Amino acid sequence: MIADRMRMIDSSGIRKVFDLAAKLKDPVNLSIGQPDFDTPEPIKQSAIQAIQDGFNRYTLTGGIPQLKESLLLKLEQDKKKSFEDIIITNGVSGALFLALMVLINPGDEVIIPDPYFVSYKHLVNFLNGKPVFVDTYPEFTISKSKLENAITSTTKLLILNSPSNPTGKIYNKKELEDIAEIAAKHDLLILSDEIYDLFTYDEKYTSICELYSKVLLISGFSKTFSMTGWRLGYSAGPKEIIQEMIKIQQYTFVCAPSFAQYAILNHLSYDMSKEIEDYKRKRDYIFNNLDPAFECQKANGAFYLFPKAPHGTGQSFVEKAIENNLLIIPGSVFSEKNTHFRISFATSEEQLKRGVDILNSLINKI
Repeated sequence: MIADRMRMIDSSGIRKVFDLAAKLKDPVNLSIGQPDFDTPEPIKQSAIQAIQDGFNRYTLTGGIPQLKESLLLKLEQDKKKSFEDIIITNGVSGALFLALMVLINPGDEVIIPDPYFVSYKHLVNFLNGKPVFVDTYPEFTISKSKLENAITSTTKLLILNSPSNPTGKIYNKKELEDIAEIAAKHDLLILSDEIYDLFTYDEKYTSICELYSKVLLISGFSKTFSMTGWRLGYSAGPKEIIQEMIKIQQYTFVCAPSFAQYAILNHLSYDMSKEIEDYKRKRDYIFNNLDPAFECQKANGAFYLFPKAPHGTGQSFVEKAIENNLLIIPGSVFSEKNTHFRISFATSEEQLKRGVDILNSLINKI
């Protein structure tokens, strides 16, 4: 009865942890990848006003023209690039799904730096493409030689995620220049997932859009403004790709939520500097207080750390943490390796302190 393609998708390991969380009493939860602050009040009020003003019906499939025009202007300023077209989507996940639906033929190879966001692998498999993983351990950097060696005659695109989920890695300008050089040599399309681009802590953020022409950008507002339930994202890039994405959206998602499109219209540049500073402080706390037995790269962006388990596999360490009432995510959810685990510091300082204490105590218990 069930279609064969469903065998290509495993249930998300993150969802499994969420299910387990419901069974624990007052767990310390460092697993959830969403902001712990609420949607800014002015944006909420704009949403309420939009609903009261009757903006509750379908919009044009590609999004309301006012938002598309404003976003294109903002992206030109922020990304130093003029995009041909844009679509408003049901979150970044919707943008990713539409993009891969449009781009991948059966057998096409898609280069995915490992570790990776959980959806990349499964969606490529779902569409009968072939994920090709480029190992970036231990510093989570793509080397030119490894990228070059991964490219074949059937390579269709490279997925880039900076800042990264799960590592918090931000590719610096030199690293991006190297990636752009290889991509240009092979005329590769780069799908750049930049949903965390506002969450940067130590250096000026550079987008691959500034350095390479053949880019399809996907991003959104879910993380930036803590609107994960509003499902509002977008994709900008070559017109021929965007128009095909709009065609598929017509027969799937129909359109992005109408009230959310109108609500965000006047708040695209809302100041989130206080929240970003709070997250930088939390990042510093957990990084500086983890036992040195945890090999851990300092995250420059997003709100995750990706330490190496001090003993055994990442999965076995996570199981031990859960036994001690701490929820974290095994690294195998995001990787072909089973050596690390993911911590989210998008939580309260009290939860972070409890979580660090439990993690450090496990060094002696294991």
